Amino acid sequence: MNTAMNLQGADDGTPSELQTMIADSVERLFAKQVTRQLLERFDAGHRADSLWQMVVDNGLPGALVAQDAGGSGASWLDASPVLHAIGYWQAPLPLAETMVGAALLAQAGMEVPEGPITLIQAGRHGDLRLDKEGQYLEGRAINVPWARSCRWAVVADGARLALVDLRQPDITLAAGSNFANEERDTLVFTNASSQAIGQLQLPDLHEPVWHLGALVRACTLVGALEAVVDKAVLYANERVQFGKPIGKQQVLQQYLAQMAGATGAARMAVQVALRSASDLFLGVAGSSNTLAFDIAVAKVCAGEAATLAASVAHQVHGAIGFTHEHTLHFATRRLWSWRDEFGSDAHWAKVLGQAAIAAGSEGFWIGLTDRSL
Repeated sequence: MNTAMNLQGADDGTPSELQTMIADSVERLFAKQVTRQLLERFDAGHRADSLWQMVVDNGLPGALVAQDAGGSGASWLDASPVLHAIGYWQAPLPLAETMVGAALLAQAGMEVPEGPITLIQAGRHGDLRLDKEGQYLEGRAINVPWARSCRWAVVADGARLALVDLRQPDITLAAGSNFANEERDTLVFTNASSQAIGQLQLPDLHEPVWHLGALVRACTLVGALEAVVDKAVLYANERVQFGKPIGKQQVLQQYLAQMAGATGAARMAVQVALRSASDLFLGVAGSSNTLAFDIAVAKVCAGEAATLAASVAHQVHGAIGFTHEHTLHFATRRLWSWRDEFGSDAHWAKVLGQAAIAAGSEGFWIGLTDRSL
């Protein structure tokens, strides 16, 4: 195997050396640090600042940034274990957003500030817009992830990218949160200035933050889905009724199989989208059009699986799964939250459906097989 193939991973899905190294590193870190006590403290209103410093010390926020720009130079596939681990361990950090923001800034040739960094797609969830020169921002952005914890925001308006200091007086913040108590704030920009502006070189990806935000949410959803499957299977094998584990009951086996199957489908859809994202950032021709299709499919699969898995897991656990004392809610509250962020499965299914209708009977099959609807 040549060096390039060894770093990027084989076509058969074999992890690259870098991907394996990242996976081992982040697994050790989160398995030790993301404890029940940490998550309970987070729910009580305490930020996980010490955990953030650890991920910074491990170079995770810059994983998608080229080495000559101060990052790790990982592809999206290489860095995917980080996103998966955020979901599996329910790490309460703006790490996924910072990774995307840093990758976009570096791709536009802009300096990447010290994180954490949040993301805003102009025209989505509000009416925020950049002026013609890209110097000033006006309008409102709602459900901005981790805005209170971030000094910087990456704002995308078409191919234009702006780095914005959120601590300037021309920006006001109203606090909000999702079901998992993660910050989802409303920001009002009143002729606020941008710190720097740049131009993205991602052809045909007209809403980069919206699309890449959906991709990382799909990745973290798969991680949380696998955590829920593990919890449900473990509980079904441990809980005994009428002299045998409830997991021996055929109806529960059917439910667990459906949940595992939906999770597997979501995992595969996400892997396809990650490979397309890797190709796009490497400049492979036509990958942007493929990426838009793949992200839509991944978010649909992950969102539908999240709805099913949360329902099945709570049915398997019964009453105890709805209590605060059990750890299941840490994962299921994130499933309920993340499935709707950066576009719900219904939103992305509509995107695919409208594209299929526009392609017509003659273009449908070609577009489907080319993943270019």
